Amino acid sequence: MTKKNPFYITTTLPYVNADLHMGHALEFVRADIIARYKKLNGYDVFFNTGTDEHGLKIFEKACSLNKKPQEFVDESFSKFKESVKIFGMDEEILHFTRTTDPHHIKSAQNFWKIINDNGYIYKKNYEAKYCVGCEENKSESELINGECPIHPGKKLEIINEENYFFKYSEFGDKLTKFYKKNPNFVIPDFRFNEIKAFVSRGLQDFSISRLKSKMPWGIEVPGDSEHVMYVWFDALTNYISTLGWPEGTSPQSSPYKVEEENLFEKFWINGSPTQYCGKDNNRFQSAMWQAMLFAADLPNSHQIVIDGFITAGEGIKMSKSLGNVADPKEIVKEYGTDALRFFLAKEISNFEDSPFTMERFKDAYNSGLANGLGNLSSRILTLSEKYLEKCPEIPEKSDFTEYFNYFEKFDINGAVNSVWKKIGELDKSIQDTEPFKVVKVDEKKGKELISSMVVRLYEIARMLNPIMPETNVILKKLIKENKKPAKPLFARKD
Repeated sequence: MTKKNPFYITTTLPYVNADLHMGHALEFVRADIIARYKKLNGYDVFFNTGTDEHGLKIFEKACSLNKKPQEFVDESFSKFKESVKIFGMDEEILHFTRTTDPHHIKSAQNFWKIINDNGYIYKKNYEAKYCVGCEENKSESELINGECPIHPGKKLEIINEENYFFKYSEFGDKLTKFYKKNPNFVIPDFRFNEIKAFVSRGLQDFSISRLKSKMPWGIEVPGDSEHVMYVWFDALTNYISTLGWPEGTSPQSSPYKVEEENLFEKFWINGSPTQYCGKDNNRFQSAMWQAMLFAADLPNSHQIVIDGFITAGEGIKMSKSLGNVADPKEIVKEYGTDALRFFLAKEISNFEDSPFTMERFKDAYNSGLANGLGNLSSRILTLSEKYLEKCPEIPEKSDFTEYFNYFEKFDINGAVNSVWKKIGELDKSIQDTEPFKVVKVDEKKGKELISSMVVRLYEIARMLNPIMPETNVILKKLIKENKKPAKPLFARKD
């Protein structure tokens, strides 16, 4: 049996205290598309996601519900696992990590010890303005009217205490050299330019602990029971703790049960670790996490892919307080999982901010799915069922080199547009050749035309595998069984 090449991909970990929103849907769906593409290409894929379960906002939320933090995160994680199912992620390769998992806690403490032993952690008194929403200190230059621009209206906490600090300032040159050596490290290039400019301006050491007396919900600092780890320092280590680091084998809570393999070596060292995140995570993933890996003498990530934000239209940020949040659960309930995946993959920019409005969604659904793919499939399969005795012979393989190249560049828009280009070409072919007329006057030629169109439709179905997996399965089954759909694949919505 041929040994498969490994590939590792991860999303960021959403905080467990809130429902998943459209930005989460974008990140999860796109990471899943790349994971499915790699799997389709013969890779052994480890797809990591999960929940960030420590920090002040989790603690405050649990207290507001009169629940113990662990009870609250346990309940919330169960809801999270159910919630992500609506995004149609490949459960065969998907692995969930939790920052309250006993193995993760041991892993994060081990990570701290190594960095401390290497001389990159120290203690000092400091004062800072802290945004609970971001779980991040804010400088005056980052504030607008004294508020965090990402969480306006939320009062900043004033922290004045003795904390442990990470010597971030010592890694500017090392990061700059790393970026130069790896010119495709951050995708897209304009986000890479942002992080290179940020590092070039000089890095400031940052706090990596909180007093346990003020914020008791966190991982205890090794050797100091009065402090817990800063939530980001703890959470970032999930990317390696989920692989069983430092032991290397599968942690007990992981569904990946291959104890004889060193998963850290296989997927982190040799699996081109790729991380999807939103643009507000760029500094954390592309600079902070990389500096922490340097400090722990561990290999860096392979690539960081940065999504833009989904807005509510005309550059307006989605906000519950403004009442303009589109709930992915409601979209899926009415239109189906693949319809949501289609829109996020085709109509939301690869890397820039993009609007999500119901008007845009319905227009894309009706034109691309109901009147496009759905109508085309129905026309061809109706002709096939009526005039062909059975499904024509389908080639075992298709040449998808050009199509796959889009995924290699994380150009998901390009990949989906190439599929819809084929849909348009096939639709035009029906109009030009009119096989439904030809078959009545020249049965042989008409059947050849219809057979050719069925084969082309099957190729389109194959191409939908990473993008719209449910439709991929349904359409291929209908083609093989030589049946027209009993109901529209995508019913038009008014």
